[in-house]
Amino acid sequence: MTKKIKKTNAARILDGLDIAYEIKTYAVDENDLSAVHVAQISGLDIKMIFKTLVARGDKSGVIMAVIGGGDELDLKALAKASGNKSVEMIALKELLPLTGYVRGGCSPLGAKKNYHVYLDARALSLEKISISAGQRGMQIVLSPQDLIRAVNATIAELIQ
Repeated sequence: MTKKIKKTNAARILDGLDIAYEIKTYAVDENDLSAVHVAQISGLDIKMIFKTLVARGDKSGVIMAVIGGGDELDLKALAKASGNKSVEMIALKELLPLTGYVRGGCSPLGAKKNYHVYLDARALSLEKISISAGQRGMQIVLSPQDLIRAVNATIAELIQ
């Protein structure tokens, strides 16, 4: 008998939009929540794993950036793409109250509010990408175009 995976809000949103996806589960290592480690233990290629970072713009307020798991966010590029003069990462203690998610389980889908999502343009070169399903130990694999449709993402060059 296979264990039934409990659906997250992110998965339910995709179901409601009739978007095809696959859920991948993996064992969580509380000492290493990095995307690189997720790639190692999940069997997913690091190039397809995308992490969700939460920032605050001086004009827009809270926004989300979805970038490659091994990449580093260029805050100036995010500011430019989002129409802000400056953008800074939120403090870790703000993540749960703002999004409903914890570090290592933040998804661009199903946050407490519909924050604007900026997806790094490199995602468009891939057939499938993997994002957090909204909890540690779960990833959602879907096409970048489907993620764009699900969150109304803006495509931008976000990497240093």
